[in-house]
Amino acid sequence: MYHQNPERTGISENTPAPASLTVGWRARLDGAVYGQPLAVAGEILAATENDTVYALSPATGAILWSTHLGTPVEGGLPCGDILPLGITGTVAYDPLTETLFAVAEEAGFRHILYGLDPLSGAVRWSRRVDIQIPSEDPAAVQQRPALAIANGYVYIGFGGLDGDCAQYRGAVEAIPTGGNGATLTYVVPTAREGAVWATGGPVVEPDGNLLVSTGNGAAFSGAWDHTDSVLELSPTLGLVAAFAPSRWGYDNAHDLDLGSVSPTILPDGYVFIAGKSGVGYVLRQSSLGGVGGQVASGITCLGQMAFGGTAVEQDVVYLPCANGVQSVAVAAGGSFSVLWSTGCGANGPPVLGGGAVFSVDTNTGVLFALSQSSGQVLAHLPIGLVPHFTSPSLVGSDAYVGTDSGVVMVQGA
Repeated sequence: MYHQNPERTGISENTPAPASLTVGWRARLDGAVYGQPLAVAGEILAATENDTVYALSPATGAILWSTHLGTPVEGGLPCGDILPLGITGTVAYDPLTETLFAVAEEAGFRHILYGLDPLSGAVRWSRRVDIQIPSEDPAAVQQRPALAIANGYVYIGFGGLDGDCAQYRGAVEAIPTGGNGATLTYVVPTAREGAVWATGGPVVEPDGNLLVSTGNGAAFSGAWDHTDSVLELSPTLGLVAAFAPSRWGYDNAHDLDLGSVSPTILPDGYVFIAGKSGVGYVLRQSSLGGVGGQVASGITCLGQMAFGGTAVEQDVVYLPCANGVQSVAVAAGGSFSVLWSTGCGANGPPVLGGGAVFSVDTNTGVLFALSQSSGQVLAHLPIGLVPHFTSPSLVGSDAYVGTDSGVVMVQGA
């Protein structure tokens, strides 16, 4: 699944040290690939905003199979920046049921979860997964976060469109991986917004609980509405614990929420989070701390915003800052320090392999390999226009990246 595993570490164990990067192949598909391509059973799996799932040959990029799931939303959105709007969140594969899961937004503003055979693309089952509350506007809801699989469930995060328009509330759903059984739901207790939208999706703790971050909410003062927060949810989506900065009301009023980045689990029982405010927080995993209950806080991203999913190895977090990836080390006592910040422009959600950090400059479409220890540029390669927050997948010496027109394979990673 996204960034390799339920903890979202983003580490490839079989990737050698990078050499020069070259394009191995380009697969032109029927739409933009916003999610991270996955390597499953000798195939590269990718999904498009045209509601099509593809299996590609890792060696050549040839289409092994494709399944068109439905008609994407072509218009009528109250705001947003993706059209057509189809499959946005990274798909996920469950080895226990040997099923590939994808959520497609279809005409009529319906979100449908599909369970597919990864070897043929055949649809095994499907079910609607919208939060059907009369007061909510289905046109305002978007399924951007990567899917997560744990505890016998597929976990699905929901947020809003770019612009946070109309009436919606952020939510997480849990669907049994076998396709049968009740849908479990957690809705953020705010009057509106509170999106669960970070592209990294829910992060699974060792005990099976989930960590998600939430976006801006309706409240700017008074009672905290669990927006601009980190939430810990049980496997059945009960609220276990939560954290928000003391400045949560200010953050909500100024679009500076934590919801733009998924939480990161660290050794020594810590959780790291940094969003749009330019402030990072270390939390105690066993007790997130409520409002202002962080172990430590400090400036991250040189005071700028961060977006997407992190990568993490040992006590070092690699943070996707809008102005370039930053390496942050968390000490045993919970304090943290910035090891390096790249100035090359690589700002996409990073992954790790072969002693390098791989990240795409989403503004220019250049893939970078950076030294994991120093941030120095080891290699770089233009790959073309890419969606927001695109993240490479590393498989051996190859990297697979979603683009505005399909998937590109880069050799030399």
